[in-house]
Amino acid sequence: MVVDDHPIWRNAVGRDLEEAGFTVVAEADGVASAARRAAVVRPDVVLMDMAMPDGTGTEATRAVLEVSPDSRVLVLSASSERDDVLGAVKAGASGYLVKSASVHELVDAVLATARGQAVFTPGLAGLVLGEYRRMSNDVADRRPPPTLTGRETEVLRLVAKGLSAKQIAARLTLSHRTVENHVQAALRKLQLANRVELTRYVIEQGLE
Repeated sequence: MVVDDHPIWRNAVGRDLEEAGFTVVAEADGVASAARRAAVVRPDVVLMDMAMPDGTGTEATRAVLEVSPDSRVLVLSASSERDDVLGAVKAGASGYLVKSASVHELVDAVLATARGQAVFTPGLAGLVLGEYRRMSNDVADRRPPPTLTGRETEVLRLVAKGLSAKQIAARLTLSHRTVENHVQAALRKLQLANRVELTRYVIEQGLE
């Protein structure tokens, strides 16, 4: 799904993706329309702009993932401002690409995002990882280490590998709801906001 408030840009990106073999299942021009359409089509990947007439890409990312939690959001924006990048990632975006990227780079980024990989324009990955390290250190200073159950840890490892809740349920012979309950329990214990932050936690703690 392509979310951008400029129809010419939106159509051009959609055409490039279709020519590369992707299926564009929907387009949206704002926060509200993105959430409505994501709830219906449940896209594998959402290509998200940061400038919206009714909000921001950060708000749209959060809204889309609330109605379609298995979707992965890749931001494609003209902005490389620190607050925009970190805001989008904290809202659940899997990656962040600036609009100066070539079509080849965009196609590669969408493929990587679909596989569960984090994709960032060079220079932005260090910014994101640095922020997560800072946040991790701040949190560690404020509270004792949380205790996760063996099953929660097992689920988190698979989340960090990019598996969806349905895939995890099939692998561990659990129901989809049970997997989601384990993820939510871990989020509460770790005081994290979303699956991206869980992935960072798994990597930083060496649990993968």
